[in-house]
Amino acid sequence: MNFVDDDFELKEIQRLEGHTDRVWTVAWKPHTGINGVPAVLASCSGDKTVRIWEQDSTGSFHCQAVLEETHTRTVRSCEWSPSGKHLATASFDATTAIWENVGVDFECVSTLEGHDNEVKSVSWNREGSLLATCGRDKSVWIWEVLPGNEFDCVSVLQGHTQDVKMVQWNPNMDMLFSCSYDNTIKVWVENLGDDWHCIQTLGESNSGHTSTVWSVSFDASGLKLVSCSDDLTIKVWILIDDDDRIIDWNIEPPWKHVCTLSGYHDRTIFSVHWSREGIIASGAADDAICLFVENNDNEVDEPTFKLLLKKEKAHEMDVNSVQWNTGDRRLLASASDDGMVKIWELVRRSGQKLPST
Repeated sequence: MNFVDDDFELKEIQRLEGHTDRVWTVAWKPHTGINGVPAVLASCSGDKTVRIWEQDSTGSFHCQAVLEETHTRTVRSCEWSPSGKHLATASFDATTAIWENVGVDFECVSTLEGHDNEVKSVSWNREGSLLATCGRDKSVWIWEVLPGNEFDCVSVLQGHTQDVKMVQWNPNMDMLFSCSYDNTIKVWVENLGDDWHCIQTLGESNSGHTSTVWSVSFDASGLKLVSCSDDLTIKVWILIDDDDRIIDWNIEPPWKHVCTLSGYHDRTIFSVHWSREGIIASGAADDAICLFVENNDNEVDEPTFKLLLKKEKAHEMDVNSVQWNTGDRRLLASASDDGMVKIWELVRRSGQKLPST
């Protein structure tokens, strides 16, 4: 599919109403929305709840469950485990809750405590064996998932000097990324002594952001990283990989800045997400959603990106989260301060839908 040459639009499919406060994050359940399995989406909000939305046979989404009476403050982040059996939710009440999905029911089976205050983000590694959390206390916690829904904190990472906004695991290796109000992205790996440490800081000194970094996302290969910031830019980074020799990441930092996208949003960019097909979506405080694709006409070795489309007034207020469906490349979910979750479909302007993968 040549995304650069064809003309596309982001078509609003449905508005999901029910939250009574701003919606912070949306997360698609893995292995849904493909091969006849209905798509399932989680959303979390300042109303202290998490809502689970499921697509019916007509394509419409309905609220399947409301997870409430566990968190006592804003639920800031949610993410499904790779198997889809568990959902982790991070809250301003300083806890992370683990929910088990049994049929149509959800039960809180574990509550993780330890952060001093607001927990801002939660992320599972590729096997679902590790869980990372971060918060306003400037720390990143790594939890080992044990049998019987038990979780053991194996490391508390101190390195950021301000509020940590997001944690995200690389999809193909146990490399953890954290981004912060201190304007940096930190890269963490485990050494031979089972100790986690920072091997690289992506900051202003190496072409990084000059203000708060709100979100990061990886392409399907895990070899490219995209980040967004309060500095109104989106940056793309690549993993320096030399197959002919073993690189010591402690000596030779592995990530390199290759591209900066600016001038597309005029207020803080809160969220970026990279689809399996290579489309970067961004959501910002200017109420807009932008889509970017790699510029295949680029004559230099390093990748560059161009705007595929911009959806003005995607929401009535700030767009806090955008996420592509993991099974069907046509669907994008967004969440906003307007209390709304929206489902979008990427289509050609001719009205022809894109083929499913």
